[in-house]
Amino acid sequence: MLAETHGVTPERPPLYTPLQRQRRDGSVWTLVQGVLAPVQFLVFLVSLALVLRFLVTGEGEQAATLSVVVKTLTLYTIMVTGCIWEKVVFGQYLFAPAFFWEDVFSMAVLALHTAYLLALFNGWLDAHGLMWLALAAYATYVVNAAQFLYKLRMARLHGQATLTPTGATA
Repeated sequence: MLAETHGVTPERPPLYTPLQRQRRDGSVWTLVQGVLAPVQFLVFLVSLALVLRFLVTGEGEQAATLSVVVKTLTLYTIMVTGCIWEKVVFGQYLFAPAFFWEDVFSMAVLALHTAYLLALFNGWLDAHGLMWLALAAYATYVVNAAQFLYKLRMARLHGQATLTPTGATA
């Protein structure tokens, strides 16, 4: 409280302890996540274009539907491998303190993508309803991806700050 009243913000704890950083850097799952994240984003962009095309023109329903299924399977893959990565680095499969809120929001992302599959395979929604549900799932995905990117950026900045000589700015 005293630090805040004098315009100084207390430093946040680092995202990784030295041991966690060592486990992160030595894990094959870090590479897997580093490959899957941009792949998933590319799949998302293609699918988003196909879904929007269908909603605007009424054309390409099958391609849009297939793309959402592929996006969902890609999401499941990155979530499972991400849980393994989190276990290796932090000692627990989900909700490690460093990524707690990102994992919480990931559950909403998973729920909406899974709802899409359930609605598709059970015939609960027509094609337009499915595409709107896909867009809702994609909106949560974008927010969640932004959460992770922000957190990883903060980790990178903190890592650079710890390598910078005392008194120098990063």
